[in-house]
Amino acid sequence: MMGRQSSYQYKFFVKGFSLDKRIRKDHVLRRILEEVDFDFIYEEVKDTYGENGNVSVSPPIILKMMLLLILYNARSERELMVTIPERMDWMWFLGYDLEDEIPDHSVLSKARARWGVDTFRRFFERIVGQCVKAGLVDGSKLFTDASLIQADASNKSVLNLEKLQKDLDRGYRRLEERLEDLTEEKTAPVNNRYVSTTDPDASVIRHGGGEPKLRYKTHRAVDAKQEVITATLVSPGATDESALLKEVIKRHEQNTNGRVETVVADSRYGTIENYLFCHDSGIQAHIRSLEETQRGSGRREDIFPKEAFHYDQKTDTFVCPAGRKLWRRHFYQERNHYEYQTHSGICARCRLKSKCTRSQTGRTIKRHARQTALDKELKRSRSAAFREDLKTRQHPSERSFARSVRYGYKRARWRGLWRVQIQDFLIAAIQNIRVLITRCKSTLLYQTA
Repeated sequence: MMGRQSSYQYKFFVKGFSLDKRIRKDHVLRRILEEVDFDFIYEEVKDTYGENGNVSVSPPIILKMMLLLILYNARSERELMVTIPERMDWMWFLGYDLEDEIPDHSVLSKARARWGVDTFRRFFERIVGQCVKAGLVDGSKLFTDASLIQADASNKSVLNLEKLQKDLDRGYRRLEERLEDLTEEKTAPVNNRYVSTTDPDASVIRHGGGEPKLRYKTHRAVDAKQEVITATLVSPGATDESALLKEVIKRHEQNTNGRVETVVADSRYGTIENYLFCHDSGIQAHIRSLEETQRGSGRREDIFPKEAFHYDQKTDTFVCPAGRKLWRRHFYQERNHYEYQTHSGICARCRLKSKCTRSQTGRTIKRHARQTALDKELKRSRSAAFREDLKTRQHPSERSFARSVRYGYKRARWRGLWRVQIQDFLIAAIQNIRVLITRCKSTLLYQTA
């Protein structure tokens, strides 16, 4: 006989009901609570609250809410707060009971402004520290890469400052003053010609064949052992990632209490400055040379490469493919290199000129003041170990960013460099927590068996 559901009668009391019993034992939020201590935040933010006034929402609850926002990629903080009462697992994770009142969404934005970016950086570093203690980080080899983040601002908000006339109406002059104040208080955009009135910290970047957009850039260090993100930082989108390699390595070593022996990166990091930094630091630079990858393109197409010129250390001269000597002429202190050139008119009469240079003044060769150290690093970049690491690099680096997509890293939730950095720390912390709860559980099951 078919049963029929009776009309629902609202109950004032439910005997024996427990949220804890409704959450399955292998729920991801239960595993997070087992591994992560959120109460540390009390000590971190105690100086940001006064002694008097209204009692705030508990800091661990606020941090957990921000984690839920990223973990489940909620569209907004308003949606998060509306959804919390509908999700028993979220209520349990936050330590709420069914009759507890959910705070207004504004508590999250106020907490971010009150706590500052350093609080979230320390949260990320604590998770990295737990991964180190759990044996999930080796620290000696790291893979580094960068990826663009679309800013939460429209291209319609971009102004060309060079075309902004100072003699326009009063409203435009006030707008220009406002932009100057914003760029002084925060990190100035790298691309100073174009500035967004909505998010001045972002910079206009063209990626691939798409149209230019306002973007940020996230820079990551991924440890080779279990692909734990050991360091991360955000910059305006136009920042050259090669300029931040030193900072990424420094943060990796601080967070892991280890020493980097090998760094693996693509050719965008293969600059003279990075090679020399790695050489001086005793780090093996498994990085493809940027100069070599650009060889034969643009004005250098069908032109003799630098290697076609033989350097004679005894005479401090280069010998060109035609057998002519190039003598040291100038030293450029800013770039710390010497320039070599043959006598005037020799290149113009040379039968190989069309294959050697398109310059009217003849071919020049540059040699760095520390060329011996550079040659050592460049030789290493052609080794078998380098080629193996280069093949491996694609997987941890690309996987790390691919896993971030589910947490909404491709678009900034908030505006301003410091807020995007908070988002980045939260995403990286969540990815590391995933590794922590997965690997630790697997290790425990293996040891028990």
